[in-house]
Amino acid sequence: MGYYDNQKDTSGQGLYSPSKVLSVADGALDFNLHSEDGQPLVAAVMPDGYAPHTYARMSIRYKTTNTDGYKFVGMLWPSSNVWNEGEIDWPEGDLGQSVRPVSHIPGSYNASTGSMAVDRTAERYTSSDTTGWHTATTEWDKGIIRFYWDGQLISSTTKAVPTTPFRVTLQAETFIGEGTVPKTTDGHVDVDWVSVWDAR
Repeated sequence: MGYYDNQKDTSGQGLYSPSKVLSVADGALDFNLHSEDGQPLVAAVMPDGYAPHTYARMSIRYKTTNTDGYKFVGMLWPSSNVWNEGEIDWPEGDLGQSVRPVSHIPGSYNASTGSMAVDRTAERYTSSDTTGWHTATTEWDKGIIRFYWDGQLISSTTKAVPTTPFRVTLQAETFIGEGTVPKTTDGHVDVDWVSVWDAR
């Protein structure tokens, strides 16, 4: 398993600290998101290391606490680390809230704004939150990505489909938005299992 260590997270508020965040109990991988000396601590792991996948199916069974200031996303990220190749995020959402898929359109990186365009039509929120166990599945096929929640198709995109190798990443970090992370909050993401299949 790979991981990020001693780097700032996406919002810049959290610090990737796997040794202080990650543990295993009762067969589940636990992310304990909390602050030490005023610094929010987070973690991001690659369950099969930096293995590249081009078209794949990824499923994760997980649950979270309802905790202000933190979010979780299961993502497929370019093996090259070139964001302009795209990004597939599912599930994504603040801890304890409903989640949605976010798929970035390859080739849409805007250097002046530092952002990527996404297929907004694919952003459909689940009717349930993440405080109970749920299974999220991403099917990345040629020309289409499908997003499933507990076996039910909730969304798909044909506008934001990468074609280059990506790696699987589970990222628990500080929320993206206005305001600061409460330094007294203590949240958890529990991952029961992750499965990854390569297309043939």
